[in-house]
Amino acid sequence: MDNKTNILISGLTAAFLIHTSIYAKENSITETANDANLSLSKDMVILPYVFSTDSTGFAGGAAVIKQGLLQPQTTLIASLMYGATQNIITNDLEKEANFSGGFLDFTNYRLPFTDRTFFSFMGFKSYFPSSTNYLTNGYNNSVKEDALVSSGNSDFLNIRFRYVMPIGEGLDNPERLYSLKNGFVVDREGLGGGIPFETGFTSLGLKVFYQHESYENSKYSPLDEWNTQGLRLFLEHDNTDYDLNPSRGYNFLVQYSKDFGNGVSLQSWDFLEARYSHYLNLDTFSFTQQNVLALNMWTGYSFSWDNDVQIDDTGLIDGHCPPPWEGARLGGFNRMRGYDNNRFSDKAAFYAGAEYRAVLNWNPLKKNDYIPVAVDWFQVVAFAEAGRVNDEYNFDLLSDMKYDVGISLRAMAAQIPVRVDVAYGDEGVNFWVMAYHPFDY
Repeated sequence: MDNKTNILISGLTAAFLIHTSIYAKENSITETANDANLSLSKDMVILPYVFSTDSTGFAGGAAVIKQGLLQPQTTLIASLMYGATQNIITNDLEKEANFSGGFLDFTNYRLPFTDRTFFSFMGFKSYFPSSTNYLTNGYNNSVKEDALVSSGNSDFLNIRFRYVMPIGEGLDNPERLYSLKNGFVVDREGLGGGIPFETGFTSLGLKVFYQHESYENSKYSPLDEWNTQGLRLFLEHDNTDYDLNPSRGYNFLVQYSKDFGNGVSLQSWDFLEARYSHYLNLDTFSFTQQNVLALNMWTGYSFSWDNDVQIDDTGLIDGHCPPPWEGARLGGFNRMRGYDNNRFSDKAAFYAGAEYRAVLNWNPLKKNDYIPVAVDWFQVVAFAEAGRVNDEYNFDLLSDMKYDVGISLRAMAAQIPVRVDVAYGDEGVNFWVMAYHPFDY
């Protein structure tokens, strides 16, 4: 997803509602009896929110969250958003425009007549008055100021089928039901970090994706629109004590994406990627409850990308390359947070990151009745990242890399980690508000 579908939200409430649903993890949680008063007391919540970003201007909306629709482990989230009127310039002409968006997410529905096959659906339809797009200049030494700023539509649809294999923990608990107390998983002290595939959860899956991006500032763009649709196949193995907030163990993912170039697709392309994360439980201090060192590596390569063929009139779009929000890309809220979303993209990419996560004893919102969700703990994080994109998959990926460092304040809110990240790179400072830790995506 591009930066327009993951807009920077200035309030934690809005970030929880929108971004949690965009990145909804497929597991279920139950509270222990001693902690039940700290969980959401209703299975349906209606909450308004406001936010302001460069892409949307000042905007607001309302979301409906329904837990346990049709089955205990499912979640339905629906939201409508609208922004204040802005004056924008499109093809040298002034006009007025408003941000608008609609979002629908339904996750973790076990298909009828199956025990371990789950279905998820997510869709977003929107119009952005102003957004930054790195369509043709995402290579490693590109200039940030050459980005295209344009209004336009941004729509996507994702459908996922996930099969939990009957091995390891998936044999008896395919729904991944956990019990929590004070925001920490219980009864899993001896789990995490076992033998691959003999322990932990292993999933095979198929994803169907579609995304449409239009660029109204076509006078300055090589394209009026960019559409992509296709399939992803993935193998994922999680061998941690708790996937939403791991303190030990590891997880990895191998995924292959393919757009066959049919229908509305701009062109065919493919991309193979692999991700590995490792978690080490460290000794605590007098003022912390949990200290974890989290390490992550991600890499990918597009076999189809042809640097010798261009498909647009300006000769700027290479043949069979993924869109800039797909494939070998860096920059944004998960990888290289010191840079704009999808700032760098090319045929190959390599990324490595480390985080030191410390859950504090201090929690002024532990039993606060004035906020709509329970906040179980606060966490302070220091992180560093390095990465690079390249037109070949070789050792050049380890030279002339981009770097950033940052700090983060996180909280376990309504049993979901939410975060405020501040990162510094050589192009400036970026501020992100998101849900979930970054190394799981």
